Amino acid sequence: MADNKFEKARKVGARAFQLALNALPNINVNPEEIGFLDPVYVAYVEYEKGKTPLKVVKK
Repeated sequence: MADNKFEKARKVGARAFQLALNALPNINVNPEEIGFLDPVYVAYVEYEKGKTPLKVVKK
């Protein structure tokens, strides 16, 4: 089941916060491959590749 835009924003934002606090990325962060090392962009690339270690619990 695909995430809606609010769940996607929550996952990317939470993961970017973790990366900003020096969490290890789950993808290869080669600056030549990604472009730059902005935590939000790295979190977005992780999300697009399905490597984000977060899940949304729906009640």
